[in-house]
Amino acid sequence: MASAAEVLPSDIARQVIAPESYAEWNALLNTFDRLREEAPVAKVVAEDDSFEPFWLITRYDDVMRISKDNTRFLNNPKPVVFATRQATEFSRAATGSNMLVDSLVVFDAPIHPKYRKLTQDWFMPRNLKLIEGEIRRLADKLVQSMIDDGPEVDFVKRVAAPMPLHVIMQILGIPEEDEPKMLMLTQQMFGGQDADLSGSGMENMTAEQITQLVAGAVKNFEDYFAGIAAERRANPTDDVASVIANAKVDGEPLPDRDMAGYYIIMAAAGHDTTSATMSGAMLALARDPGEFAKVKADRSLLPGLVEEAIRWTTAVQHFMRTAAEDVEMGGQQIKAGDWMMLNYVSANHDPAQFDRPREFDASRTPNRHMAFGAGAHQCLGLHLARLQIRILFEALLDRLEEVELAGEPARSSSTFVGGLKTLPLRIQVK
Repeated sequence: MASAAEVLPSDIARQVIAPESYAEWNALLNTFDRLREEAPVAKVVAEDDSFEPFWLITRYDDVMRISKDNTRFLNNPKPVVFATRQATEFSRAATGSNMLVDSLVVFDAPIHPKYRKLTQDWFMPRNLKLIEGEIRRLADKLVQSMIDDGPEVDFVKRVAAPMPLHVIMQILGIPEEDEPKMLMLTQQMFGGQDADLSGSGMENMTAEQITQLVAGAVKNFEDYFAGIAAERRANPTDDVASVIANAKVDGEPLPDRDMAGYYIIMAAAGHDTTSATMSGAMLALARDPGEFAKVKADRSLLPGLVEEAIRWTTAVQHFMRTAAEDVEMGGQQIKAGDWMMLNYVSANHDPAQFDRPREFDASRTPNRHMAFGAGAHQCLGLHLARLQIRILFEALLDRLEEVELAGEPARSSSTFVGGLKTLPLRIQVK
């Protein structure tokens, strides 16, 4: 597959970075199967020099090694999400940074652990127990609403999208009437590559116009949260928004841009990824009546269902890292300053780590997936995501007798955060 220099052919390189490739899931997994065997660490180079060359990392063990070593593999100074040169230049001109949003996922030590510590306790299981009852009431309400609208429903729009959105907005103290705006901005920021999700006619846009669309969403987020921060400084409450607004690091308040980035990553990443995982789990159960019946009959499998949904879906599909020093990996010499893509989709479907990786198995054990990352940058909201998914499927399994597809589901076109954008179901209740 790769040449002697381990540079991937242009058609494979395009598939790895093209948003539409991630909507064609099985074809993409076939490509990663071949890459792990033939070129597990390979260079991706743009024929037109539209993006900086990078190393594609596809094997689980290599992705884990990089993720756990934040000394030799940095989130900065290069973009932490794949971007074209044009997009990076636009970001630098607009913000002075390689990223439109500077947040927890961008920073390295010593800044990162200080910022992470500000809200880490809030998202630990002992604190989340305080909101578990509210999450359960919301799940029951949404499931009942889905049943009332049945027997045919779009699970994404009816349940999976609104539930985590409402939960994270409540945690941030955002008024319920502003939730549609938050959803729209998130879809423009993460789904800007998908015409259906961005709602912007982007199929007629140039790459520069799409970048400006995403930048506009970021600016709207920043303006909105500047108002929230000012209000929480004047009238602090017990929500996360107040924690961030009044936080101090090394005795100083957070800079405005860093504070905005903190809010944005909480608001955006806090629901899109969980929504995608909920939808992925329901798709798997709708396709496999035996798996549905197995989990319905044995609720001790629910934690396993949650972990398998997270692995099988892999909502965060990649992050980029920059080598801080020369290192050998997969028979390749990676130089200090080289850019690298950690492809979590490939890692979470590596048969060296997961037996029959394309099958959804709620009883899979062990299931040490990479969907939350690892090391210092492991997802801050992982306990909240697990809690919401478990509670939702408790409610679903209690109420539904059977579930099946009522049409063809569709995945979003997105290189970074992805998942189902539609999931038509036919449901049968007791």
